[in-house]
Amino acid sequence: MGNHTAVNTFLLWGFSSFPNLQNLLFVVIFSSHVTILLANVSIMVAIKLSHNLHTPMYFFLFGLSFSETCTTMVIIPRMLVDLLSESKTISLRECATQMFFFFGLGGNNCFILSAMSYDRYTAIHNPLHYPILMTRKFCFQLMMTSCMVGFLVSLCITIIIFNFSFCDSYTIQHFFCDILPVASLACDYNSYHAMAIFMLSAFVLVGSFILILISYIFILSTVLKMPSTKGRYKAFSTCSSHLTVVSIHYGFACYIYLRPKNINSFREDMLMAVTYTVLTPLLNPIVYSLRNKEMQIALRKVLGSGNRFISQMINKRPLNI
Repeated sequence: MGNHTAVNTFLLWGFSSFPNLQNLLFVVIFSSHVTILLANVSIMVAIKLSHNLHTPMYFFLFGLSFSETCTTMVIIPRMLVDLLSESKTISLRECATQMFFFFGLGGNNCFILSAMSYDRYTAIHNPLHYPILMTRKFCFQLMMTSCMVGFLVSLCITIIIFNFSFCDSYTIQHFFCDILPVASLACDYNSYHAMAIFMLSAFVLVGSFILILISYIFILSTVLKMPSTKGRYKAFSTCSSHLTVVSIHYGFACYIYLRPKNINSFREDMLMAVTYTVLTPLLNPIVYSLRNKEMQIALRKVLGSGNRFISQMINKRPLNI
């Protein structure tokens, strides 16, 4: 195989291509990250504190918001540090860990969206038996299955990639340890490995999307049989937020991970990945907040309680001086 220097660290080249924009990128990405955290935490707190939101749909939304928050925590803090740092190195072990958690959480998100579509199908197709079918125990099992499948596939991909022998080149043309930019540095990476990784990625993205598609085919069939226009509109409106999030999530993910690409596409993939890792987690809570009256009411209560708490703390401060 030839003599090669053992690679123990990588260089995340990422935004080094844009040296004049790094301060601006830091401000934009940091602001987006804070907004993502505040928005998703607000949704989780609203669901936790509002008893009328203790339903399967909001249980899955809580899980999705938590998973999206964790996904951003795996990528964005490191990205912000690298934007301000001269040294952008990452160890082999850190790189593998980042890849494992990012794709594990990403797979988890996909299958949670599938579970949410099944929940909508059950609510529309069988409303009388809905509380019996979608029990808390069953919802928890769906959530755990989503997590286990997502992380199992991610573990397989990570093991395949980090069993490679890496060549002398150690520069990753990305801002995080993405699959193809890391795999392309391996000496023994070939078409068989590429096919195995593609199949595993497709299993998560295409597999979960097929489950969503099946649920919506049955939903459409049920809705078209409804006698009243008002009933059809109400049924479709309960799915609108979920459909919007699915379109955003799968649109970006499939474009990045399933389309044919080569080394020359890394720069384009990196720019798309910024959108996927920053914009998608930001849009999800916005979509559910704007399109859902119950969530809007719950968020107003949470924000009102927060404002009252802050006002009380401010008013008490002079008494302690």
